[in-house]
Amino acid sequence: MSKSVIITCAPTGGIHTPTMSEYLPITPAEIATASIEAAEAGASIIHLHARDPETGKPDPRPETFQKFLPVIKQSTDAVINISTGGGLGMTMDQRLLAATSASPEMASLNMGSMNFGIFPLLGKYKEWKHDWEPKFLEMTRDFIFPNTFATIEYALKNLGEAHGTKFEFECYDLSHLYNIKWFIDQGLIKPPFFVQMVFGILGGVGADLENLVHMHKIADRLFGPENYEWSVLAAGRHQMPFATQSALLGGNLRVGLEDSLFIGKGELATSNAQQVRRIREIVERLGLTVATPAEARERLGLKGGDKVGF
Repeated sequence: MSKSVIITCAPTGGIHTPTMSEYLPITPAEIATASIEAAEAGASIIHLHARDPETGKPDPRPETFQKFLPVIKQSTDAVINISTGGGLGMTMDQRLLAATSASPEMASLNMGSMNFGIFPLLGKYKEWKHDWEPKFLEMTRDFIFPNTFATIEYALKNLGEAHGTKFEFECYDLSHLYNIKWFIDQGLIKPPFFVQMVFGILGGVGADLENLVHMHKIADRLFGPENYEWSVLAAGRHQMPFATQSALLGGNLRVGLEDSLFIGKGELATSNAQQVRRIREIVERLGLTVATPAEARERLGLKGGDKVGF
């Protein structure tokens, strides 16, 4: 019997989403509303960044997160997942600060250093909402997003072990799966765990179906299919096709305006909930079911929403 599909929604980007859509939530109130609507549409996990409400810049401050985390928790049963990716150029302590302050059920963790090239977006727009955005994108032409063995271990101990927070292990390349295996062998990652395979970011694995199939096959070989849950996200136009393919292969999926501002070719998504509803309809038309937050918690071995710090 096929397992239900866990849908994660990432409503607002911190690393790779320019603010070039009027529908991208920026303020705490907008982020809370977008998250609640996505949960009502069928997302059982909400993956969260924060932004400075005045400038739209990625914002690691716990006080910014605390303006929307309690609102989301009070209004939905969804699992709240706080990003530790933060914004490009932040230190690991800055990236961890919101999560260690809030002690969430889940947090993301990038599993390897990489060239993170989002500068091609410069060719897509002629006007910018904020002056910092083109400079931020251009910076990635000569930038390495650092996630070393030392900083990953630091996060696993200071957030995972210290707070009982489980991770969404974000894998942008095949090597990142092997990095997970290393930490399993060191006793720092224990099942059940959650692997998010990321496709379509320049510098990471390309959005080719063969890559998805191969990474899934290698992950099964490294971890054993009974020990982990796997999910797929893909940037831009690849979002819905890759999410659909993951569901067909027995995996889970992520959508949201962090990963794509669009719902179709040339058509901006008007909300995160619109993307969740679209993929939920696809999943259900395939004869599959969508996981509830309770099902996600059980399968991922989460500590529960009553044990968070907000």
